[in-house]
Amino acid sequence: MQWRNSPLGYGAAAKFLHWSIVILVIAQYLVIESAEELADGPEKLEAIGLHKSIGMLVFGLAIARVLWKLVNSGQPAPVPMPRAQRIAAAAGHGLLYLLILAQPLTGWLMSSSAGYPTSFFGLFEFPMLVGENHDAHEFLEETHELLFAVLVTVAVLHALAALYHHFVKKDQSLRRMLPFVRLRGS
Repeated sequence: MQWRNSPLGYGAAAKFLHWSIVILVIAQYLVIESAEELADGPEKLEAIGLHKSIGMLVFGLAIARVLWKLVNSGQPAPVPMPRAQRIAAAAGHGLLYLLILAQPLTGWLMSSSAGYPTSFFGLFEFPMLVGENHDAHEFLEETHELLFAVLVTVAVLHALAALYHHFVKKDQSLRRMLPFVRLRGS
């Protein structure tokens, strides 16, 4: 198992971070949707606490992903494509990184502005980022929801582009990020 990226594909560390974030973002959605169905009370607070903890885990993994990308200079060779597609792919990746960092950050800010702590699975609490402020909380709540909608849209476009490359272009774009896949030529 190769940890670092190579000219053929992404290494185990990049794949682990990528797919962990994907799975956790989906879990985030399922947890908060189920929490919204609950009546106010301990179960709902527990679900919201789980949502916050997973969000902070996503935030940490996103930071690790960005740092890994910066220190791991061996990126897979670019797939041949027109310049406009390369620019769109780079912009899409950049936007995904921005969103997976901004989404948990706005949640943390939203929680802080409501005067509620953000715990990490009950092990410790993150510091409050801002003071209690109802208007800020309302703004951050709307921003958090909007960012999620944008994140889902960009992630779906990202997945569709990977599927297009796999099934139409028949190149290695998707395979080089899939876990447990041996690439041709490796």
